[in-house]
Amino acid sequence: MTDYDSDLDLEVNTTPVPFKCGTVAIVGRPNVGKSTLLNHILGMKLAITSRKAQTTRHRLLGIHTTEDTQFLFVDTPGFQQKHLNALNKGLNKTVTQVLTEVDVVLFVIEPMKLGDADRKVLALLSEKTPTFLVVNKLDLMGDKGNILPLIQDFDLEFPFSEIVPVSAKKSLNLDELLETIRKYLPEQAAIYSEDELTDKNERFLAAELVREKIFRLVGDELPYAVAVEIEKFEIIGNLRRIFVAIIVDKDSQKPMLIGKNGEKMKQISTEARQDMEKLFGGKVYLETWVKVKGGWADDERALKSLGY
Repeated sequence: MTDYDSDLDLEVNTTPVPFKCGTVAIVGRPNVGKSTLLNHILGMKLAITSRKAQTTRHRLLGIHTTEDTQFLFVDTPGFQQKHLNALNKGLNKTVTQVLTEVDVVLFVIEPMKLGDADRKVLALLSEKTPTFLVVNKLDLMGDKGNILPLIQDFDLEFPFSEIVPVSAKKSLNLDELLETIRKYLPEQAAIYSEDELTDKNERFLAAELVREKIFRLVGDELPYAVAVEIEKFEIIGNLRRIFVAIIVDKDSQKPMLIGKNGEKMKQISTEARQDMEKLFGGKVYLETWVKVKGGWADDERALKSLGY
């Protein structure tokens, strides 16, 4: 019988997993699902969404923290190529600025042919920053084999570091996307606490929810001539009292927002209030009205006062 040394230590790998933290830009032409992707990664509705271009007008930070990683997602406006007024030029400037400041870029596309709008966004990207081709809306593709020619077309245009097909709406492959992003993030401590989800305050989020309802409930052209301004935001116990001015460019646009007997405005306010109560976790009293401010979208001072 052989005697074994009871003090013999078994070699165990106790090297801790390094914590990583970095910024990830989400870019692409309008309406490819950038905000939906952010919301499903976060597991909550932070960024507003609609089927219309220019829904996202601000740089929005979404914070997703796990045991070993803090992902700082920057949702950007879709790169605008029509109606280049001061507002849209500012949106494009936001996109180009973000691209110089991040550790990873997610270039989001739909499963369709490479178009001129996609090429214009690709032209903004730098080969120095790791860039992923994220093919969204995978659930809408009948034959998954059709994705290969699409990927080849895009891959010829830009040297992507990774190619990840996902369905943001169905939350398909999002874990794989996060794991792949992590490989490219720097080792450093978390910048935000683990319970923080964004750097934006409740005033900003309330204004965005009102604007989302306008984009979803009003005709195609009007939303682009509309801005939202929070004139008063009070918190009394668990109640938030929010007073909102919806700004339009012309008097003739007011009836489109108000609707017959005020029904359209009532619907906008009711749906926005319901979303605010879910997001803020408390009761909301919301009062909205329409205000005319001619030429606001081309007025640098007006844009600055509205947070653009």
